[in-house]
Amino acid sequence: MNNAELAEKIAADHNVTKADARKLVDGVFAAIADAAAADEEISINGFGKFKVKSTPEREGRNPGTGATITIKASKKLSFTPAKAVKDKLNG
Repeated sequence: MNNAELAEKIAADHNVTKADARKLVDGVFAAIADAAAADEEISINGFGKFKVKSTPEREGRNPGTGATITIKASKKLSFTPAKAVKDKLNG
């Protein structure tokens, strides 16, 4: 499912236009991205948590040449599903 399909589902289920539903979907994802950029944990009851994790700078190897390289420190967004979502997946 992509953003457009999610917006269509919301529009059909909640009697709003597709354009309004798309604005809502985009707004939710923008709010999640903004909170993550501010290193905040995003907790959505009954769905799960989004959390920013930092990986330190480390040494690695170029697979083509075998040369040692330094891999920069970075951040990633991880998701931990809530129990309700896990139960639904594992029915």
